[in-house]
Amino acid sequence: MDIATIIGLVVGFIAMYVGIVGSNGTIGVFFNVPSVFVVFVGAISSMTTANTIPELIAGLKSFTLVLKVPVYEIKSIITKIIELSNIARKEGLLSLEEAASDLNDPFLKKGILLIVDGTDPDLVRGIMETELISIEARHKRKINFWETFGSYGPAWGMIGTLLGLIIALGNLSDVAALGPTMAMTFITTLYGSMLSNMLAGPVVYKLKAQNESELMIKEIVIEGLLSIQAGENPRVIEEKLKSFLAPSERTVADEGADGGGEQDG
Repeated sequence: MDIATIIGLVVGFIAMYVGIVGSNGTIGVFFNVPSVFVVFVGAISSMTTANTIPELIAGLKSFTLVLKVPVYEIKSIITKIIELSNIARKEGLLSLEEAASDLNDPFLKKGILLIVDGTDPDLVRGIMETELISIEARHKRKINFWETFGSYGPAWGMIGTLLGLIIALGNLSDVAALGPTMAMTFITTLYGSMLSNMLAGPVVYKLKAQNESELMIKEIVIEGLLSIQAGENPRVIEEKLKSFLAPSERTVADEGADGGGEQDG
């Protein structure tokens, strides 16, 4: 589990708690069931209208993605590609078919099998990039879901505020009811901002970061496979793939680096 997500949410509530208590406020005042209903149920109703039921369920379930720690082993992918390039250089491209059976990465395995089948390099790139586009499109649907969900939060908060003001103005003679009504007026705005900035906004940011990392790995795989197919030197392939990384991260496992060096000799 990505503990940062949980910590972020908890610290956000703590910050609000300190702000309330530090200003001599009462926590109970900030709990208003009608306001919760207007903002959160209202936002979900808008998302239901904007999506099909399966899309709505899939979008809400995508929240679990930010609770998981994604494993992006970029260095190990580069090392594996260098190992494959060494095999191809020594034994030929057809020898990669056996090596592909041990691969756990479906994307890398698919590319290797295309190369082994003698597919034209341009066609290999086209097939792999088409799959890359499809992956990005699926990711963007989830990102757009949370961006839209976040935008509905403040909108429904404003609707709740308008409802509260209308009710308050219609019952000015009832002084006792004025306080609770005004509370709903402003608390709905608060809840709308919380939905947008404490939940949806951070989810969007994290999903975008995960998307970028995964796409970068896929791009590394494509460039690596095409370099293997072109018969490039493993050391050259290593340097090419390391260019995807920040300078501080350009350290590939010893096996990959050593393998490239051997081929230079």
